[in-house]
Amino acid sequence: MAKVLIAGESWMTTSTHVKGVDEFSVHSYVEGVGPLKNALEAAGHEVTHMPAHLVPTEFPGSAEALGRYDVVVLSDIGANSIQLAPGVFERFTPGEDRLQALADWTRAGGGLVMIGGYLSFSGFQARAAFRNTAIAEVLPVGMLAEDDRWELPSGLTAKVEMPGHSVLGSAGEQWPALLGYNRTTLRPGAELVASINGDPLIALSEHGSGRSAVFTSDCSPHWAPVAFCEEWPGYQQIFDGIIRWVSGEQ
Repeated sequence: MAKVLIAGESWMTTSTHVKGVDEFSVHSYVEGVGPLKNALEAAGHEVTHMPAHLVPTEFPGSAEALGRYDVVVLSDIGANSIQLAPGVFERFTPGEDRLQALADWTRAGGGLVMIGGYLSFSGFQARAAFRNTAIAEVLPVGMLAEDDRWELPSGLTAKVEMPGHSVLGSAGEQWPALLGYNRTTLRPGAELVASINGDPLIALSEHGSGRSAVFTSDCSPHWAPVAFCEEWPGYQQIFDGIIRWVSGEQ
């Protein structure tokens, strides 16, 4: 079983309440990692979650630090949070190029996964900004220069392109609908396991001694509704299969 680091999948929300002439703000902290973390742990993997607010200070930036894991999953966390450590952003001191280290680690045998969201791939208003980073070359998909979100409010089901692929386990071909995804383009030589709306949903590729995979929709609401991420047994099969594939277990 794999040692997995999931970076991202948390956020802080501020809401303003206006009551007559009075107003006040309420702040909350939310984690969306639950369905994915629970599914992977139930499959036997050892999972460490690094919430988004800790990524700037704690994301591993060397081969040695990354070597504590078999797989690194980036989910709904932008490139800036990984690249701009406080020493670089606040004190103008050169530091580790953590995305370059991640790309090099992947080519040297690591497993890299990116899962979709508003701050994945290019993301909301292209603010995720992974297109012009080192890891763009070690993903199985190419990224758009603009906002790449494709909202599907009425829902759309995936199309399995490679039935029987080991990544899918026993998930079958009848999946619950998803409510959106990040549009990408398949890179030459990559495997397209599943698509949505004619675009990649699950894609795989090999780079040097390592492997990478993408799931371009979400692992939790809102793009992955409860019917997909909590009630459907295939959810665990797919994400367990992705982790096993990128870690070289299958």
